[in-house]
Parts: sequence; structure tokens; C-alpha cells
Amino acid sequence: MSETQQNAPIAAEPHGPQLREPDRMRSLLDAVMSLGRGLELPQVLRGIVEAAVTLTDAEYGALGVVGGGGLSQFLPVGMDEELIASIGRTPCGRGILGELIRHPAPLRLTDLTDHPHSAGFPANHPPMRTFLGVPVRVRDEVFGNLYLTEKRGGGAFDADDEAVVTTLSIAAGVAIDNARMYHESRRRERWLEALGEITRSLLSGTEADEVLRLIARRAMEVAGADCAAVLLPAGAPADQLSVAVACGTGASRIAGLRVPADGSLPGMAVRSGRPVVTDDLRADPRAYPLGADLGGGDGTGPGAEVYGPAVAVPLQVDTGCGALRLCRLAGRPPFDDTEVRLISGFADQAVIALELARRRAESEELTVLHDRDRIARDLHDLAIQRLFATGITLQSATRLIDRPEAAERVGRAVGDLDTTIKIIRSTIFGLRTTGDGSGDRGLRRDLTDTVQRAAGPLGFAPALRIDGPVDAAVPEEVAQHLVAVAAEALSNAARHARAGRLDVAVAATADEVALTVTDDGVGVAGGGTGHVGGLANMRARAEMHGGSFEVGSPPGGGTRLVWRVPLPG
Repeated sequence: MSETQQNAPIAAEPHGPQLREPDRMRSLLDAVMSLGRGLELPQVLRGIVEAAVTLTDAEYGALGVVGGGGLSQFLPVGMDEELIASIGRTPCGRGILGELIRHPAPLRLTDLTDHPHSAGFPANHPPMRTFLGVPVRVRDEVFGNLYLTEKRGGGAFDADDEAVVTTLSIAAGVAIDNARMYHESRRRERWLEALGEITRSLLSGTEADEVLRLIARRAMEVAGADCAAVLLPAGAPADQLSVAVACGTGASRIAGLRVPADGSLPGMAVRSGRPVVTDDLRADPRAYPLGADLGGGDGTGPGAEVYGPAVAVPLQVDTGCGALRLCRLAGRPPFDDTEVRLISGFADQAVIALELARRRAESEELTVLHDRDRIARDLHDLAIQRLFATGITLQSATRLIDRPEAAERVGRAVGDLDTTIKIIRSTIFGLRTTGDGSGDRGLRRDLTDTVQRAAGPLGFAPALRIDGPVDAAVPEEVAQHLVAVAAEALSNAARHARAGRLDVAVAATADEVALTVTDDGVGVAGGGTGHVGGLANMRARAEMHGGSFEVGSPPGGGTRLVWRVPLPG
């Protein structure tokens, strides 16, 4: 590589005297000490450029961070914001700047426009002639290059300038390494904080959808992304993924969209079980574009949601293997290897937290089911047997009673005990079937829920008695009508009957199923049956299946509705 050097005497620059050698060595030492105290990488990088400009008496300076075959970041010094904005696009590493990328060695030029690889300047760029470039290495790896132009006073950069900047670049490499390690530790700390928040949310009983939303939001914040999405399998066959949760810029435009499992970055992450990264979604043939990836604006500015860098990591949830996709707006730095490892580890730990929470919920549910079974056994083994024994004793006693009215009272007590036994048996069955986790609810559970919901409007809890194998014997279509009639009867009683007691009884035999609703309200004459349309609807539901519907008043007053439907076979 040819280079031009000029060591002619340099006149004093107009803005101040040039640094003498002892002063420059002292300034170099001060700069090295100052860089060593920096921990925030952006401040360290700017401090490097400012120190190099001061030590070499340059008009302009810049630090270009190497990445992706060019410059991923460019930090200029000596230009105000207005001038930078008028120049436009940031240098990407062509021309003289790219020469140092291809050949990482110090380069001094008297007139950079004479160099064969010079690419010229864009519009509004200030004129530049003299040039000094030095690579900055971090642990034997080229991190970037220092660029200095326009030595004050009209002279060229000499060998002393090169030596000073080379020395500064060595100290800069150490300072950058320290800042990166500090940044890395802080980043890991933020990931751990986010994971802790997710774990606490899970342990507090937060719904799974909200936890997935929290995972996406915290991953986006800690990774410095602009959009995050959780994609889950879209059913069988598992050939598509659907955006279940999205947050960030353009999130409303991608929520609910689907991507193919083959031919998309999230799908590749799911299939391979490894992270998939791209520097630019727009130019990557592996990427399947979602709505916001294409731009168009959603109130954040024209084309603001055009994405560039993206990463997708697998996310194994209980519904199948999904993916977490993070994107940055076009023009932002791509996700580096360290970030990808942290995001992947975060996703793995979040999935473990989800699995632990699910196991915990299952354990708690199993404990409740064990308690229900124990209560059911106790009721059966203790309460029912004692009541049955008491009933038999009373029945035997009726033979020894001479007075008919006393015998009648004992008989009614025996009947009440028999009814109580039936209610307890129904309760036992409900305890053993409620919360079994099955997808089929059954008529018994639906009736129980309907009666419980009516307690609020009525002002008291209705009594429910279920006899016979209602879940096994009653067809689903008939069961739906029965529940609807029970709900209508309870609603009418709450609005019109002014009752203080209400009994709901369902009995299933080999021939029919019957629903009886009895209250102690104002009765039929007082309008306690409700609207005629409701009664007609109940009758129509019964006649639809060849049944009957009756409305009357029991001997003690009130209203009794009896709805009967024959059962097949």
C-alpha cells in the first residue's frame, strides 16, 4: 500500500500555539488516565476522538466502528449538528475510510484526494486534505479506526502525530474493553431483573397471556429493540405461527398475523431450536415480511416502522414450540453475538418459569381435588350412613306409636331424611366431578353454575337436588334446553315471585328427565310466573322433544313449574 508522508515544519495554527513535546506527552498521559476512568462506552468513544483531535491539533476527527464489512457506527468531532444534518448519510466505509478497514495499519496522507481509492465528498461536506488514520484494536481484534483530518496551520501530520495517536489507540483499546465488560455486566443485570419480574408475576397467579406480554415487553426494553412479538403454533398441522402478543412500534399492525413455519425467521428458530439473526429483514430472503416490516406509518412518522436488524429465538411453551422475535428499526445497529446469547438465555429461563408456574398450578389443583374427594368420602361414610340409620330407626318406631298424628310426624321426618340423603349424594357427586379439568362440563355442572348465578338476583341461594345419571342419560341437545329453561325460571322468580325460598329439582330415569322449580312467592294469581312469552318459550322447548310443561301452585302456595322431556331408549 502506497502512502505519502510529509515532515515539513508546521507553522503555528491561528487558534493557539502548537503543543510542545513535554506538553503533548503530559496531555497524552492525561488523556490515557481520563479514558481509563470511563465506564460508559459512548462517552469513552467520544473521549477517544476528542483526545486524538487535541493531541494532533486536527480540525476534524472521527471514530468508525467496524462491523458487517463496513462501518456500523461513525462518531464525528469538529462538526456541529447542523452541518452533520446537511451532509446527510453517515459514512459506511468506502474510499479512504474503507482503506483502513481492508488494511488495518496507520495511514498518513498529505492530500487524501490524490489517493487512488479516494471516493470524494458528498454535498455540503467541508474540504479536507491532510489525513491520519490509525486502527483501534481490542484484544487483537480491530474494533474500529481513528480518522483525523485538516491539521491546523496548513501542515501535514508527521511521524510524531502518528506515534502519539498509535499510543492513544492502545490505551483506547483497553478503555473500550473495560467499558464493554461494564456494559456487559449491566446488561446481564437488567436481563436478570426482567427475568425476576416475570417469575414474580407468574408466582402471583398472573394469566399466561399477560405473562407472555410481559416477556415480550421486557425483552424489547432490555435488548434495546423497537418491536417484540411472541409467535405460537396456529393449530394442527403445525405449519404456521401466529403473532399471539406484540408490543412496540407497529405492534398493532402485526398482532394476529400468521407466518409459515417454513420460510420465516421465527419458523426457522422453531424448527432448528437455535437463534436466527439477520442484519436487515428487507434484504434477507429467509425473512417473511409482517405488516409493519414493510413500513407505511401508524402515527409514528412516515416509514418509521420499517425494520432492519432482527433476531428470533425458540420459545417452548405448553401449547407447543413458539418463538420470540425482536426487531430494530432500519439503520440501527444489528444484534451482536453477546446480545443474541443473552436473549436466547432469557427466553429459555422465561420458559422454565412458565413451566414451573404451570406445574405449581397443577399441584394446587390436585390438592383441591384430593380435598374434594376426602370431603365426599366423609359425607358418604359418615353423614349418609348415620342419616340412613336414623331413618330406619324412626321407621321402626312408627309401629310402636299408637297416636296417628305422631306416626304421621315421624313419617314426615323420615321423608325429610330421605330427601336430605339425596341432596348430600348429589353434593358428593358434584364434589367428585367439579374441577376435574376435563373439557366436557356436563349437565350437572351447568345446572350448578346456573343456580349459583341466580343467588345474587334472588337475594338467597336456591336449593338444588339432582337425582339419577343426568350426565350419562340426558342427550346434549336436551341438556342445553333444560339448562335454558332453568335459567328462565330462576330469572322470572327473581323479578316477579318475591319469594323467600326456591327449590330446583332435576330427576333422570330410564324414560324421562324432569325439571321442577318451586318457590314460595306470590303464586300464579299474583303474577309470579313472569311474562307469558317466557312461559311459551319453555313450553316450546319441551314440545320440541315431545315433552310437556306445566305451571301450577303447590298446596302451601307459591309457584311450581314442571318441565318434562322423554329420553330415547
